[in-house]
Amino acid sequence: MPPPAAAPPAPVAVLLIGPAGAGKTTVARHWADHRATPTAHISLDDVREWVRSGFADPQSGWNDQSEAQYRLARRTCGFSARNFLANGISCIIDDAVFPDRPVVGLGGWKRHVGPGLLPVVLLPGLDIVLARNAGRTGNRRLSDEEVARIHGRMAGWYGSGLPIIDNSQLDVAAAAEALDHVVTRTLAGR
Repeated sequence: MPPPAAAPPAPVAVLLIGPAGAGKTTVARHWADHRATPTAHISLDDVREWVRSGFADPQSGWNDQSEAQYRLARRTCGFSARNFLANGISCIIDDAVFPDRPVVGLGGWKRHVGPGLLPVVLLPGLDIVLARNAGRTGNRRLSDEEVARIHGRMAGWYGSGLPIIDNSQLDVAAAAEALDHVVTRTLAGR
């Protein structure tokens, strides 16, 4: 008799955290595109920008309206992630989650996606995020001061126990491979 077929791996939900210009969306797309199992990519910024008329751009100032739109986008992403997982499809969500902001923090993501959410921080050096941000256009481009402020706040993830990938010297494929190693190692330890 042939050996029994191995059960397919359980789907996983990854939250890729990092500052503007870290390469979150690019790495997340590459990781999702190159997995051996079905994987979806969910970008919080893309979902936020579904609001066309009345879009509250946080660059114009964080206020009640921009916070409400962020919360709605996060709930929408969380619902999508749970739906993908329930149908056997892994997913990766990218967002700039701050360690010092409970309103837009990791706890909210875990409430919306579920306790199995695997957060990973992508944190290259400031010079790298500034250079990447300079190549952006539209409302995704931030001032150098704002990028530096966000990057500094992200340093709060050090010592948090979350896996951190410094992709300063990694191309997209190598960063996605490093992410895959973190995910594999973390899932094996559960």
